[in-house]
Amino acid sequence: MNLKKLHEDSSGVQAKTIFSASEGKVISLQILKNNRLKEHITKVPAMLLCISGEAVYEDENNTKISLFSGDFTEIKPDVKHWVDGIENCNLLLIK
Repeated sequence: MNLKKLHEDSSGVQAKTIFSASEGKVISLQILKNNRLKEHITKVPAMLLCISGEAVYEDENNTKISLFSGDFTEIKPDVKHWVDGIENCNLLLIK
């Protein structure tokens, strides 16, 4: 299966759970160019991994990280954050 085939091209931001276990899950995210995964908070530690394209992760602590294919960042619990699609991108969120 291919991550890009999980998402419809018409929506700017999409999330699909691709693996779920008793202690966590993996979510495939697609963010199209000039779209934003809106501000939110996670209650558990997470990792955001860029599979393709380009995105920018930002948080309320003034962290700003450009993500390209193969790049990843840790997302700390209880920190407001958001992600912008600079180019069409596919990401994995691992919680």
